[in-house]
Amino acid sequence: MVLRRLLVTSGLTFRILESPRPAGSTAPTVVLVHGIGMSHRYLSRLHAVLADTTRVVSVDLPGFGGLPKPRFDVSIPQMAAGLAQVVASLDDDRVVLVGHSMGVQWAVETALRHPEYVRTVVTIGPVTDDAHRTLGAQARALAVDTVGETPAINTVVFTDYLRCGVRWYLRQVRHMLAYPLEERVAALTMPVLVVRGSDDPIAGRAWCRRLRDAAAVSRLVEIPGHHHVAQQSAPRAVASAILAHTTGARPTAVPAAPIRRGRARSAS
Repeated sequence: MVLRRLLVTSGLTFRILESPRPAGSTAPTVVLVHGIGMSHRYLSRLHAVLADTTRVVSVDLPGFGGLPKPRFDVSIPQMAAGLAQVVASLDDDRVVLVGHSMGVQWAVETALRHPEYVRTVVTIGPVTDDAHRTLGAQARALAVDTVGETPAINTVVFTDYLRCGVRWYLRQVRHMLAYPLEERVAALTMPVLVVRGSDDPIAGRAWCRRLRDAAAVSRLVEIPGHHHVAQQSAPRAVASAILAHTTGARPTAVPAAPIRRGRARSAS
């Protein structure tokens, strides 16, 4: 059962899709945040797998997934402020905040500004890799990734892009390209999990290793043989990595995925 509701704050409309906590579960609530142009639909398989274990919330952000487009430009801090209101409405102070692609930026900024709500940050296919910090470079990397994704995933991606529209996409992409993710991750005080498909051309291995090393407490997990949308093509592997990181359970779905620890530092 998935419960749906809207939350409107400061002129921004968010859609919240929630699977209640299963009986007997003690795992933390997981909140899933999509990337630029997208919606909860390409998080649906990960949502379903996690919902067998814990409470899961997928969030559609303003202007995406058919939601009303704001009449004003929305910066990453403004979007994060609205996302923080969504998280606060869940009445849970141990949320695992999971972002994919540009969703990583919104999730990281939310955790930085409202650490009282967030227990752990999970970054899947984080952007923007410094090898792709122009619109043209992003487009080329996306084209390469499209070749490796399944037809079902590409159908969801392209139809969500159409619903988003060029104007809103371009408004947001300039924020995406300018956001200093490496610096912001370094400022986080909670543990960070970095996840990437081993064949992801958008979030490269060297870039993800630098993010891992920038965080105070972190791990990097690679999903062998998968691309940028690993959460939809390998949902059990990604879910296993998330649950292992947040609950201490042994990962059962990603035995071949290398896990590396970042340097530990005291939070400042």
